[in-house]
Parts: sequence; structure tokens; C-alpha cells
Amino acid sequence: MSGIHPIPSASAQPRAFLEHLFRVAVQRALPLHCMAPFLPPPPDPAQGGRTLVLGAGKAAGAMAQAVEALWPADRPLDGLVVTRYRHTPPRPPGLAQRIEVVEAAHPVPDAAGLAAAQRILGLAHGLGPQDLVLCLVSGGASALLTWPVEPLTLADKQALNQALLHSGAGITEMNCVRKHLSRIKGGRLAAACAPARVVTLAISDVPGDDPATIGSGPTVPDATTCADALAIIARYRIPVPDALLAALRAGTLETPKPGDPAFAGQAVHLVATPQQSLEAAAQAARATGVEAHILGDDLEGESREVAKVHAAIARAVARRGQPFARPCVILSGGETTVTVRPPPAGSAPGRGGRAGEFCLGLAQALAGEPGVYALAADTDGIDGVEDNAGAWVAPDTLQRAAAAGLRLAAHLERNDAYGFFEPLGDLVRTGPTHTNVNDFRAILVV
Repeated sequence: MSGIHPIPSASAQPRAFLEHLFRVAVQRALPLHCMAPFLPPPPDPAQGGRTLVLGAGKAAGAMAQAVEALWPADRPLDGLVVTRYRHTPPRPPGLAQRIEVVEAAHPVPDAAGLAAAQRILGLAHGLGPQDLVLCLVSGGASALLTWPVEPLTLADKQALNQALLHSGAGITEMNCVRKHLSRIKGGRLAAACAPARVVTLAISDVPGDDPATIGSGPTVPDATTCADALAIIARYRIPVPDALLAALRAGTLETPKPGDPAFAGQAVHLVATPQQSLEAAAQAARATGVEAHILGDDLEGESREVAKVHAAIARAVARRGQPFARPCVILSGGETTVTVRPPPAGSAPGRGGRAGEFCLGLAQALAGEPGVYALAADTDGIDGVEDNAGAWVAPDTLQRAAAAGLRLAAHLERNDAYGFFEPLGDLVRTGPTHTNVNDFRAILVV
């Protein structure tokens, strides 16, 4: 992400205005800008204490660099974190590397993620009460920190993740299943670190900011149960090996619960949240005289259905000045879902993610409503597995699409937002942002 520049005019440059608000939201969540108040005092090396940094997520590389920059140079510091491929930020000149950063696949895990999880859990063993563990967790850790329980293989885990991603399950549901089929998530990493003091620094990418859901809570007690995981598997018809179903039914894959001694004395801090980023964007809009309204930071549901609700509000503002007066910008966050449908016979599978699907649904529902512009993007800079953060919608989107021979309904039917917006030049591309506070949606009504 580039730095923050003077804000463009909302009426004269609506796309630039909304892209600026997105940059402001991302900037608010960058680790170096938000972690300092939450770092604990280093252990006393005279008493043999060490500081070990462990972590995972799309922001893990940037979080590790922030710790290195903020930690006293004369105090020992080492560790290992895993982030997504190509999500390690460039190292600032003069900043010595003390924490190892490795990369692995997301959203479907790979062998590199398995190896990283095994190494991280190995580093956690053998610590004493004089030691400090800083656990850096951000969105994406569920896939990046993967070590399945036996007899689940990596191939089984990959198939399971793919099925969950395509099922339409919410993030809390997906992570409930993941926690119960993992050796390291769902509080198990904290149990391995005991009796060391564990301080978790988390960047929230989940509705409600529940630390037990962020990255499947590797250092946080898990209140969900094997029975909960079984119910989710049944609800979404997720294929799971019979041996694992039997283990879940028997309760042998239960996670550490609240009250477990392994969590005594640990601390969890949310260093960045979706609400904070939305508020930063709102403040930037208001500074130009454009009122901003935040619908919520925890919206969930099918992306195309959430888009219909946003479109209805925007139309009411544009036509009747209700519930908000224009000009205004309507902001929201959270984590919508996309139920991937089989493509029609003879069609290639669609490309895109939650933000793009939201924009498809929004463009369809707005039907060229004058004066309404929108941007939806993922704050990590990657919408699904593509090279764009999201997309842009304008009153002439459908008109330009028709001129290019694009049928919106056909693209929506096969979940192909990328194929619709790319020929129009309406994809929003930022590259990895090195943070992740989930969905960002902004609708401008002028």
C-alpha cells in the first residue's frame, strides 16, 4: 500500500475518493502503527528469561518486523512466524532480523504450512515460567498453521479446507471444525507453551472480534465442542473420514477449555480491529464535508444477498434522502460468504472472491442508479486467490458491460466476478497490504 495522500473530491473523483478511504482503513491496521501500546516488558535476562515470538497469519511478517523495530535492542528476541506466500513485507533498511519468517499457502494449506506448524509447536516445548512468548495472530492463520490430528493426512486437510470454503459456512463455523481437527489450534499452542507467560497480540479479521475465532485461536481457550463440530459438518455436508467422525463422536479430539490451567496468567490484546479501520475511513470522509455512516463491522451472509441490502439503502438515500442525507458514504465491514456453485455446462469455473461477488450483486441491484458509486475490497489486498483486492461499481457499470458483451447475470451464476470486472478496468489492485481486518465496503451517494 502506498502512503496516505491528500483526499480527492468525492463528487469530481468518486473512484479516487473511495480508494483513498480504503487506504486510510488499511493504514490504521498496519502493525507498526498499532502494536507499541500492547507490548509487555521484556523478561529479565539476569533471571534466565527469554522472549520467543511465534505466530501465523497474513500479517505475521509485518507483525514480526514491528516487534523487531519496537523491542529493546539489548534484550534477547527470537522466534518463528509463518505468513502467506508473497506477504512478507520488504525489510526496512537497518532493521536487523531476529525473528524467522517462512511462507506457506493460503487458503488451502500446503506442506510448507505443515512444516512451519510442526517447528512452531516444537519451539514451544521446554519453556519455563521465566520465559515470555509473544504470539502474533492474524487472519489466515487457520490455513497457514496446519498440523492435522491423526489419521488425517495433509491431503485430507486440504480437501476439508476446500469443502469448507465452498460450503457457505461462516468463519466461526469453519474455525470450529478446524480447531477440533488440529494439533496446534484451539488453544493447543498455549498448552504447549506452559508454564511460560503467553501474551497474544491479534489483528482481528472476524465478526465480533472473538480471539478464539481469529486464526482458530491457537493460544485461546475454546468453548466449542466436538458435538458443535459434528453438527457443522452435518449441516454443510462436509466429507470427513469415518475414523475422524468416530473420534469426534467419542470426544477424543476435544480442545482445551476456559478454566484450563494452561491459560493461567496469559493476556490477549486486539491490536487492530475492523471497527477501528472503518472509523478511520469515516473520519477521513467527514474531513472533506462528506458525512459517513457505519452500518456495522460484523456483517455476515451471502455476499450477493448482503449487496441487495446495501443497494436498497443506497437507493433510498439517492431518491428520498432517507435514512441519510446526501452526499454521504455508507461503510461496512465483516466477513460475507460465497457459496460456490458448479459452473453451467461448458463454462469454465468462475474466478473471484467475496468482495467481487458483493460488487456483482450490488451492480445488479442498483441497475445503474444515478449518483451511486461503490468499492468493496479485502483489507489484506487479495480477494479470494486472485491478484485484486476487490472491485469498483459506478452508475455506468452495466452500460459499459453491455458494450463489452458481458452479461452480469451469467457471471454471477458462475461466481465469476473477476471475469466481469477485469475487462472493464474496474478491479481494485493494491498487492498484499501486510495486514488484515477483513471486508471493507464503501458506497458513495452524491
